[in-house]
Amino acid sequence: MSNGHTRTDVILIGAGIMSATLGSLLKELKPDWEIKVFEKLSSAGEESSNEWNNAGTGHAALCELNYTVEKKDGSIDISKAIKINEQFQLSRQFWSYLVDSNLIRNPKDFIMPLPHMSLVQGEKNVAFLKKRFEALSNNPLFEGMEFSEDPKKLKEWIPLVMQDRTSNEPIAATKIDSGTDVNFGALTRMLFEHLESKDVEINYKHSVNDIKRTSDGLWELKVRNLDSGAVERHTAKFVFIGGGGGSLHLLQKSGIPEGKHIGGFPVSGLFMVCNNPEVVEKHHAKLYGKAKVGAPPMSVPHLDTRYIDNKKSLLFGPFAGFSPKFLKTGSMFDLVTSVKPDNLLTMLAAGAKEMALTKYLIQQVMLSKEQRMEELREFIPNAKIEDWDLVVAGQRVQVIKDTEAGGKGTLQFGTEVITASDGSIAALLGASPGASTAVHVMIEVLKKCFPQYIAEWEQKIKEMIPSYGVSLMENPDLLHEIHNSTAQTLGLEEKKPTNPKINTRVLQEV
Repeated sequence: MSNGHTRTDVILIGAGIMSATLGSLLKELKPDWEIKVFEKLSSAGEESSNEWNNAGTGHAALCELNYTVEKKDGSIDISKAIKINEQFQLSRQFWSYLVDSNLIRNPKDFIMPLPHMSLVQGEKNVAFLKKRFEALSNNPLFEGMEFSEDPKKLKEWIPLVMQDRTSNEPIAATKIDSGTDVNFGALTRMLFEHLESKDVEINYKHSVNDIKRTSDGLWELKVRNLDSGAVERHTAKFVFIGGGGGSLHLLQKSGIPEGKHIGGFPVSGLFMVCNNPEVVEKHHAKLYGKAKVGAPPMSVPHLDTRYIDNKKSLLFGPFAGFSPKFLKTGSMFDLVTSVKPDNLLTMLAAGAKEMALTKYLIQQVMLSKEQRMEELREFIPNAKIEDWDLVVAGQRVQVIKDTEAGGKGTLQFGTEVITASDGSIAALLGASPGASTAVHVMIEVLKKCFPQYIAEWEQKIKEMIPSYGVSLMENPDLLHEIHNSTAQTLGLEEKKPTNPKINTRVLQEV
């Protein structure tokens, strides 16, 4: 641990999945660069990356209905689903490289195979799901997806959901077996252990209180050691702000023009977790429904099998909540202090536009446990109140900014990286699909912040991520090759023995 004033190459703020991914990429690309990490909590992966604070879906757009929108002409736009699936494939490849290189071990501790399913009820929704299935199943990225509206078939797929179902309303589901459950908390901790073994200095219980530009173009951080109370100053050539909801305040303190006119809107989440092992055993899938009108995309109801500490769990939610905190461990003044003269109008415009969302959040906050059980019973008709407990999930801060398409004060649902024009500082804001697409997001940070090295790094990046720069959708042979290889390395399937190293012939053809 360092005292006084020290200088380094790279500083990562926040010990979550994003800093862990960026640090791991940089250590492979520039092993001699000195990296320091500052985290205000006492260990890694305790906020948004923690396994209890996110859905762990391994978002590949296999089951999330909000990534496939029905257009006015009735056709289904699958472009966002394709983009997110391709991005998740990059994460799988990088994790596979780390396991293959013995940099991390025991992949089953962070990733498990699990069917991804979508479930809808009502004639209109069944018609939508069928169209969605037809649009996706012709695409190589979604190969193997099945659709059924046959109650007998659905009983095989989702016995718990179909048991004691008395409604005559049409019901349908899609299922794809190549989905995964990812424990991002466990993965984050593994990556930080790996970084520590590579001499990365990780300072826990260190809060970054201020950040400013020095006259020689470096960034100086004012850091408080929360154990001793001592204030330290650290300078770096490059700073990555990966502090989850805490990133916005630090971005504002940096003073970069790119951080102006941006606000944040906090949304908290609650899950119900099943405490009855018999019930847990009856469900084996990530099962996503359709969001209610006015609900934010992160509030899409889902009934999830999860593997936490190698134990099978069953969660339902999320129920949205409201807290002015930007982090679970944040301050009640986070929202108020994030309002600045430059983003005031943006925030006010968002407030006026998002009345439906505000109303929805108030309704959600007011729900009793019995009312939450009623929502759960739309999925599990015979759910018993004593089998379920309430768990507070992570805090998300949705980005608010002015956009050409949406106008002033548009609420963004996604992950955003704000970068200074000279690439010396980058901040990650936003929410889902975040963790699942961390490798893609951090490769984009590298391109924006270190353009002078990209040509030199390209060969190594391709070694770590074989499909880098290539569309897997347009190269089905390469997609199958990579999918089988990563599945074997990560222990996701034992069916097809393939060469663990990617077939160079297929890559050369591409």
